[in-house]
Amino acid sequence: MTTRILGIESSCDETAAAVVADGVKILSSVVASQVDVHRKYGGVVPELASREHLRQIAPVVREAIEQAQMRLEDVDAIGVTQGPGLVGSLLVGLTYGKVLALALNKPLVAVNHLEGHVHAVLLEAHSTGRTPRFPAMCLIVSGGHTLLYRVEHPDQNSVAPFSYARIGGTRDDAAGEAYDKVAKMLALGYPGGPVLDKLAVHGNPDAVRFGSTKIRSNPYDFSFSGIKTAVLYYLRKRPELQPEIAARQKVLANGQRSADELRAFSSSTTLDLIASFQRAVVEDLVKRTLAASEQFAVRSVLVSGGVAANRELRERFEDEGKRRGSEVFFPSRPLSTDNAAMIAAAAFARFSAGERANADLNAAPHFPLGLTSTVSGD
Repeated sequence: MTTRILGIESSCDETAAAVVADGVKILSSVVASQVDVHRKYGGVVPELASREHLRQIAPVVREAIEQAQMRLEDVDAIGVTQGPGLVGSLLVGLTYGKVLALALNKPLVAVNHLEGHVHAVLLEAHSTGRTPRFPAMCLIVSGGHTLLYRVEHPDQNSVAPFSYARIGGTRDDAAGEAYDKVAKMLALGYPGGPVLDKLAVHGNPDAVRFGSTKIRSNPYDFSFSGIKTAVLYYLRKRPELQPEIAARQKVLANGQRSADELRAFSSSTTLDLIASFQRAVVEDLVKRTLAASEQFAVRSVLVSGGVAANRELRERFEDEGKRRGSEVFFPSRPLSTDNAAMIAAAAFARFSAGERANADLNAAPHFPLGLTSTVSGD
């Protein structure tokens, strides 16, 4: 019998709902983005994010149910993001999910947002017929996270939940956060990752040399604050770049512009800087992830999170993976960013294992992957 789970995601600035059948077939996926709300601030404003979630949550869930051509009463369970994330944002989705579960007398399953990103890769793998082998090394890389986990599947012939061992993580800025901050310095708008990725193809990635951060205590930890600061110092030493930065700021003041439009206001020096910055970040992510995959003897590499949509990151992982004999898996670009399909898919495994959340379930803004997803209370 088919099990259909309604997933609800509200950990940051995307209000999302989706219906997934048996953890693998996406029947609907709706995402309401808040990018336009936060753009003028250059980042997510928590108070505004929670307010937008309150406004969007009901219509988004309603649309997901309609797209799946079913009624709310037809879902078998409701999966909600418990954490990590912004506490105000999390509470909106969590509370709505709890009320729905109570009103419909349906089971409630709490999901770790990070585990959702793992399942985003598996949703894509199922649709393409390529199945990752376990254990796997998973890089979760986004605006809020840069983490490495060794992922074990206790029984690959069942839907049992995965187990996780944290291998490394960022000591400071997440990779996506560094992209946003560099884009802000260069007046390239928000979010910065997609614009920098599109402009990087027009620059020389070897023009500016950024040193690699060495972390002796754990070679699989990341640090991106140094490269962000190096970009700042580079700009301070080149006052001739300030007029074009001011020109881009003026253009952006009239509304967000495409990468092609912003390129018209960007010198070759700026494009070289962007290409070099991206090359340094991508090389660091690829090098540490593949080194960890060899060290911990995994059979596949999974890459997920918003930065997984980056063109150069995908190309370098695929090229290096082939060279080293490692199979690398990505989600589709829509599934790379925050969405509720991945939450529903992760909920299915835990629902099948008998996990249920109770009425005391609370948001967990700091929720390490590997803890039980049904932690309740504070």
